[in-house]
Amino acid sequence: MIGEREALEYHSRGRKGKIEVTSSKPCLTQRDLALAYTPGVATPCLRIHENPDDIFEYTAKGNLVAVVSNGTAVLGLGNIGAAAGKPVMEGKGVLFKRFADIDVFDLEIDSEDPEEIIRTVELLEPTFGGINLEDIKAPECFLIEEELKKRLNIPVFHDDQHGTAIISGAALLNALEVAEKPIDEVTVVFNGAGASGVACAKYYISLGVRPENLTLCDSKGTIFKGRTENMNEHKLELAVDTDARTLAEAMRGADVFVGLSVANCVSQGMLRSMNDRPIVFALANPDPEITYEKAMEARPDTIMATGRSDYPNQVNNVLGFPFIFRGALDVRATGINEEMKMAATRALAALAKEDVPDSVTKAYGIERLHFGPKYLIPKPFDHRVLIRESMAVAEAAMRTGVARTQIDPDQYREQLERLLGKSREVMRIMINHAKRSPQRVVFPEGDHEKVLRASHIIVDEGFAKPVLLGDQEQIRGLIAEQDLACQSVEIVDPTASDKLEEYAKELSALRQRKGVTLAEARRLLRNRTVYGCMMVRMGDADALVSGISRHYPDTIRPALQIIQVREDCSRVVGLFMMILKDRVFFFADTTVNIDPSAEELAEIATLTAEVARRFNVEPRVAMLSFSNFGSVRHPATEKVRQATELIKQRNPSFMVDGEMQADTAIVRELIEEHYPFSLLNSPANVLIFPDLQSANIGYKLVQRLGNAEAIGPILVGMRKPVHVLQYGFETKDVVNMAAIAAVDALELSQQEKVDS
Repeated sequence: MIGEREALEYHSRGRKGKIEVTSSKPCLTQRDLALAYTPGVATPCLRIHENPDDIFEYTAKGNLVAVVSNGTAVLGLGNIGAAAGKPVMEGKGVLFKRFADIDVFDLEIDSEDPEEIIRTVELLEPTFGGINLEDIKAPECFLIEEELKKRLNIPVFHDDQHGTAIISGAALLNALEVAEKPIDEVTVVFNGAGASGVACAKYYISLGVRPENLTLCDSKGTIFKGRTENMNEHKLELAVDTDARTLAEAMRGADVFVGLSVANCVSQGMLRSMNDRPIVFALANPDPEITYEKAMEARPDTIMATGRSDYPNQVNNVLGFPFIFRGALDVRATGINEEMKMAATRALAALAKEDVPDSVTKAYGIERLHFGPKYLIPKPFDHRVLIRESMAVAEAAMRTGVARTQIDPDQYREQLERLLGKSREVMRIMINHAKRSPQRVVFPEGDHEKVLRASHIIVDEGFAKPVLLGDQEQIRGLIAEQDLACQSVEIVDPTASDKLEEYAKELSALRQRKGVTLAEARRLLRNRTVYGCMMVRMGDADALVSGISRHYPDTIRPALQIIQVREDCSRVVGLFMMILKDRVFFFADTTVNIDPSAEELAEIATLTAEVARRFNVEPRVAMLSFSNFGSVRHPATEKVRQATELIKQRNPSFMVDGEMQADTAIVRELIEEHYPFSLLNSPANVLIFPDLQSANIGYKLVQRLGNAEAIGPILVGMRKPVHVLQYGFETKDVVNMAAIAAVDALELSQQEKVDS
């Protein structure tokens, strides 16, 4: 449970509140200032004046949503006013940004007059690409939304109405499938006739529920034809012929109950009176109409959803509004119509039937998720929702004529994947490459949980063939225990291997002048890292990923002794790929060479550039120092200068320069203004540090303070692919390194074929 003190501290510590405005363009120099404001800003102003649609090209309008509220129906708190509702609206902005990279201004309007709210929002239309109405009480919310939809030429969406309808609609479709009940035959009872209740009821009818089979209840009882007390036009529209006058009477024999009302208004007896396999959506927050425990005790056959994250099937509006607006904004839609809402619902329903990524189960601390009574809709942190739902909404907008622009679906999918993070985009290149011919990657720590979970992903993706070292029975047991889809993975027990004697003879011959007898070789092969290295050397595996439970030197040492350094290299290099929001850098050497000479620095730069090209990055290499092109004379800077000259002599076309300071390397303006003679025509993307100390410090600072994702360490310079993980790794790190190792092995085999 979240305590009051914790919640207040979260909102008050550091910068107050939950949001801030940041610039998306640099404003560091006088030239930047002139471009951002006067005189440069006049040019886009005139363009927009000539062609109003250019506002989407030259301003943030196309990715900016207003979250509008007057605070009259804030969560379960009621009419607490516009100011008190602001934390909720800021929170909505956080969710828009986190899940769909949409920027938000929250607008709290201090009025309960619908026309004042309508006119205020109408006047602000030039600013925004969309309007998200929030926490406005019924029935005023219906009037406000409908009138704004008529007056504005941008999407208007009241999330309290349609968000819940869209998400719970997906849960309904899947729950009916699980219960094996046709939608046009079920009877449905709603409790709650506010904005959400009315909107959900109407939406379920559009999904296929017959109007005469749906009964709406409010605090006075059922909404029946002829009733006059506490009625409005929206309730009248849903009134039905029924003898039932209370919620309890309406629920008898019903197939579906949907609660958008108050806590604990449904008893166990009422639940027992429902039809077989009842579907219960108790969505009151924070406490549902009936608790999950009481519902299951009364009717174990219940298929249930709530609004809470601690029970199965959370109906959470965050599954809807970020992605619906994402799709609508990306095609510059003039509105959000029923077809777009329906597309979102069906996309969510379909996604729940697919295999769930390991990253999702890990995020929720559960072992597995399978489509069924306890998993009807995707989890909010399932990254696939952004792609599936946004694409479905955008395509529906184009299909129904409300899109201002047409987009290519394949290109749009790639655009959405980029929103998920640069690392996903970069690693997708490697994974797709590796899939062409999956290579055998051996994992010495085959019984480690994270290796097993990574193997599940690798097998599912199909980009490599994992080989797990360890006790077969134990590993099979762990796979079954965790319900991982890698039962067919190859497992090798070094202690019982029929290759043991062959490997021992080879190892002894390789290391006999280093004191390794045949008997000693047999003993060494009990070490799974040594055994894995021998598998790679002997061609029984194509690559090795290790170091998961051992110190870095203890893993790299046997690899250097057994697999050895490439003939054209004098050393191996350890580097990290550093992925920021919109840029990729390669840092070297971060793990191996402590104090390299000029000759060694030149080799480090050349090998690191090879890796950059493997990731489809054309290397621009900066040789880093505390000096800029001779500004400081010192042996340390001289070493870097000499390394730069060596590279240029050996390969004149190589884009490299130095010695230079780190900010000079990555800030275009510094090069242009102070060092126009530099050979770097753009900011560097390969940064070669003068020693291990500075490189290790540098990458860790960027990772922690710059919120960069570090992929590595990538080991380069070995005869065959070996990659050594460091402490603190995650399952995704194992997957990433396996993909890189697989590509290394594939390219090596292709080169060997060419050479032969």
